[in-house]
Amino acid sequence: MFDRISDSFSNALRKLSGSGTISESNVREAMDAVRNALLEADVQYDVAEQFCAKVLKDAIGHEVTKSVKPGQAMIAIVHRRLVELFGGDPDAEQQPTPPGIMKISPGPTIVMMCGLQGSGKTTTCGKLAAMLKKQGRSVMLAAADLQRPAAVEQLETVAAQANELPGGAQVRFYGEPDKCAEYGKAVGVAVKVCQNALKEAKAKGVDVLILDTAGRLHVNDELMGELSQVRALLNPHHIFLVVDAMTGQDAVKSSKSFHDRLQVDGVILTKFDSDTRGGAALSIKQVTGAPIRYIGVGEKLDALEVFHPERMAGRILGMGDVVSLVEKAQQEVDEEDAKRMEAKMAKGELTMDDFLKQMKTLRRMGSMKSLLGMLPGVGSMLKDIDIDEKQLDRTEAMIQSMTTDERRDPKKINNSRKRRIAAGSGTKPDQVGQLTKQFGLLNKMAKQMGSMSAGSKAAAAKQLAGGGMFSGMPAMPGLGGKGATKGPKRGVKSRKKRR
Repeated sequence: MFDRISDSFSNALRKLSGSGTISESNVREAMDAVRNALLEADVQYDVAEQFCAKVLKDAIGHEVTKSVKPGQAMIAIVHRRLVELFGGDPDAEQQPTPPGIMKISPGPTIVMMCGLQGSGKTTTCGKLAAMLKKQGRSVMLAAADLQRPAAVEQLETVAAQANELPGGAQVRFYGEPDKCAEYGKAVGVAVKVCQNALKEAKAKGVDVLILDTAGRLHVNDELMGELSQVRALLNPHHIFLVVDAMTGQDAVKSSKSFHDRLQVDGVILTKFDSDTRGGAALSIKQVTGAPIRYIGVGEKLDALEVFHPERMAGRILGMGDVVSLVEKAQQEVDEEDAKRMEAKMAKGELTMDDFLKQMKTLRRMGSMKSLLGMLPGVGSMLKDIDIDEKQLDRTEAMIQSMTTDERRDPKKINNSRKRRIAAGSGTKPDQVGQLTKQFGLLNKMAKQMGSMSAGSKAAAAKQLAGGGMFSGMPAMPGLGGKGATKGPKRGVKSRKKRR
């Protein structure tokens, strides 16, 4: 989402890398470039001005030790101010856990969701329910949107989809579709539905009640009055405003209006994974005073993440987000399975079933591009590369078209078997051949690294990161993408044809 802003920061800070010291002139020049980038990214003017002024004040006269380069010192200064811009505490040694639904109140915890129509509010209700369900909390989704056609049915479908996800708790649904005809004719119909939902939630012993209120096409007194009634009568523990990150400054303006009327205590940004300019995310805390609590990073119901200001600041500055990557892995990877897999890799005994299982685990963690982008220094290299996620579907189809014996020992796959597997997976025989060849190389490298010393493993990992070991090799299974380039072929000498 922040590709353009990240590039501008990188270019500005790169100029300082060649300077011997941090001076007012070179910092002002860098901040001019950053200010222009922020404004182009649709960051509110006052926010951009204040940010650059603070960085400039911090940087001028900053003492740089001999062991720290000016560019590195500036990264630390900018990172600190970005954390503050996102609503974090730049002076805290360790950032506190981002506020969210951490403490569940008895009776149940009430969450009111509001926002403009089309912001993705109903789907976000399902995502939040799925997140709580995974934490072992029982949830009830209440359909208080009686204005939009089929909104009640949509929320009921979302609740059913959330129940299909892993987790022992249940997501219940409460709706009164017959009340839709009364909405607009009688005052307080949606408010009454919310009150009835609360009674039902108490009777069922539900932990969290999420109220999906009607989306507003624009902010007006009549519709905002309905939300104010819900707030006054039900006294929700949390009021979350759902904002479409792609709407830029319009999102910020509407957020301020909602916050002024309802005192929302958190913003959920949807479509955070989109190719948008990022101005709303950078402006919203400063303008509204309401912090970003969660971000939607995909269409699926499990694609909701807690927002961490310090981690997002690190991503923008190319520092990666290894902590979030590890947390994702811990959620999806079983420790005992990981140990068994490590032992098999050390012996070079990986099977296609093992590879398929690992690939499915990775896909549950998110898109390949988003995962790689969390590695330090990798995000900027991926900005112009389109990783073809459909290639992963084709790889899965090829493996699933193999027999049990073939998956256990891919060396048995001859030309006739390649043709059969290709026909069963909708691919070509040479693609099957490429998959088995790459899998063989992967198994061989895993065995070699298993027998290495710790120092040798570190050196091998460094070489892998630099692409040395993969120069001239085709992309690893499932990772071929448009725009990816291959290294120069080695060991191939041109020979004249013999006559």
